[in-house]
Amino acid sequence: MLSVVPALSHLKVHPMKISGVDIRPGNILEYEKGIWKVAKTQHTQPGKGGAFMQVEMKNLIDGRKTNVRFRSADTVEKVRLDTKDFQFLYVEGDQLVFMDIETYEQIQLPADLLGDAAAFLQDGMQVLLELWEERPISVQLPEQVEATIVEADAVVKGQTASSSYKPAVLDNGVRVMVPPHIESGTRIVVDVYEKAYVRKAD
Repeated sequence: MLSVVPALSHLKVHPMKISGVDIRPGNILEYEKGIWKVAKTQHTQPGKGGAFMQVEMKNLIDGRKTNVRFRSADTVEKVRLDTKDFQFLYVEGDQLVFMDIETYEQIQLPADLLGDAAAFLQDGMQVLLELWEERPISVQLPEQVEATIVEADAVVKGQTASSSYKPAVLDNGVRVMVPPHIESGTRIVVDVYEKAYVRKAD
């Protein structure tokens, strides 16, 4: 059975209150009826008055960014998202179809939910869905995947493996920088979120 988001009503969110000065990068916060991921924090202890935390956050639903100042007396809801393993099946228009590996239920998610990482999806790849109030808000791919070089610049004379990298194109269309000795047809390991060469595949 194919369902469109939102789905998975059996998954719940688990909030807990924390002090504003205990906020850390990577925390998921419920703030002003939205769900936000903390990108950066800066702890400040002014000469007068109490300490505060300057927090840069991104709304995980609509992508908005904001900066908020939290004082030690402020409390905010820290959210622990539920996670569930899914398998990527196929692309349907601008939607991606995944299957719950436990129940075999299939769901569709918009490709832009994954951002640039969507290019690294591979048939049968296992991913981790993060959910808030029954709604998938992010899809985590493996940090590293294998891909094949389909185009690579020629080696410049005198260039060594340690001197500088050269541009190359992967079989998924993503451009990466690779060492000079890497040629077209070579299979490599790539960091999905940094879009960076890691090593030659085994």
